[in-house]
Amino acid sequence: MAELTLTTFVSLDGVMQAPGGPDEDTTGGFGYGGWMVPFADDELGAFVNEVFDRSGAYLLGRRTYDIFASYWPRVTDPEDPIASRLNTLPKHVVSTTLKDPDWENTTVVPGDVPAVVARLKERTEEGELQIHGSGTLAQFLMAHDLIDEVNLLVHPVYLGSGRRLFPDGGKPTAFELTEARTTGSGVAIHTYRPMGRARFGSFDPGA
Repeated sequence: MAELTLTTFVSLDGVMQAPGGPDEDTTGGFGYGGWMVPFADDELGAFVNEVFDRSGAYLLGRRTYDIFASYWPRVTDPEDPIASRLNTLPKHVVSTTLKDPDWENTTVVPGDVPAVVARLKERTEEGELQIHGSGTLAQFLMAHDLIDEVNLLVHPVYLGSGRRLFPDGGKPTAFELTEARTTGSGVAIHTYRPMGRARFGSFDPGA
């Protein structure tokens, strides 16, 4: 049974919207797309390659799928560590509007998403079932306690607006930090595993 892992770029204030380019996602009038690009360095690239090297299949939201599908099929180098996997491994897209995907090895997730995702975890025999970006999907799956590991790549930039990974009103959840490293450009890469509901206490000695 595969683990379901999430890897996402976030700003210091938790924004994950449009990290890679100004036109990637302007939903809500977001005008700061491409905020991660100034911090991309070899160490960041090496970590991302490590993540893709562990992949066995992908689970993507519609917007992330469209972004990936517009670029990666055109990267045909069989030695490329990301394209060689994205272009050949199974890709599962959660969408109510995508009917006939063109990208090879793509299927659309229908119906009961939590039940389908649970089956996909069981059917993925080698490697991780990976989510990349896909904020709406990630929030939904976290609310259903289906994500086993989260890779947060925290960039040293404050944006002040934009879609955030952790929304208001989510379930308070405790996490265990299992790995941490920092790139030369200041990106803090933290790997967490959910540990159940958050607990609360008090420093008041009489409490």
